[in-house]
Amino acid sequence: MGEVRAEMVANVWKVVVREGEVVSEGDTLVILESMKMEIPVLAEDGGVVSQLQVAEGDVIQEGDLIAVID
Repeated sequence: MGEVRAEMVANVWKVVVREGEVVSEGDTLVILESMKMEIPVLAEDGGVVSQLQVAEGDVIQEGDLIAVID
């Protein structure tokens, strides 16, 4: 099981995947926006997105859980 956590304070600009979706290593899960820059959050491992903990428009803090990939 792999947890994907935020590396910075940012706004969730776009959610690209859904719970239950199969992803591969390097796939974009969500796109964050911080200081007018778009920052993709990538899957570090392949698997199934079992939990998606953010929604578009959320403000997340460093260390917040974004998704769990099983």
